[in-house]
Amino acid sequence: MTTQTPAQLEATIEIAAPPAKVWSLVTDVKRMASWSPQVVKTVVRGGGPVANGTKFFNVNRRGPLFWPTQSMVVRFEPHSDFAFRIRENHTIWSFALERTADGGTRVTQRRETPEGISNVSLSLTKTVLGGISKFTDELGEGMRQTLERIKAEAER
Repeated sequence: MTTQTPAQLEATIEIAAPPAKVWSLVTDVKRMASWSPQVVKTVVRGGGPVANGTKFFNVNRRGPLFWPTQSMVVRFEPHSDFAFRIRENHTIWSFALERTADGGTRVTQRRETPEGISNVSLSLTKTVLGGISKFTDELGEGMRQTLERIKAEAER
């Protein structure tokens, strides 16, 4: 069962690198731990590069708390749109890429909630992760940090 929530999160950044380079970074989910302040490790089922339908496993951390999530790629449009759905809470995390006039890339990361967020996840967020508002603010800040780190890597 899920509960609807209006909290779609979004962060955008412009990167001085072409979409193909940025795409190669955002779709290399095994490297997400180097960018996301919450992801500790990602393991891709089968070990290969991701594509539509690829499944992967994350270990996430917040302070002393660790928890696993299972994901599946639900959108994979090269150099344009990459999204994966988190099995446990029903959210979809995505990266949308647009070429800018100067040949760079505008990247928008979103946490989408088209089916709401699972009641189990909402309950755990309320009781273990400090409350929905606080955790949502942390996710937004984490998205900004993730994009800054991807930018630094792409522009290196």
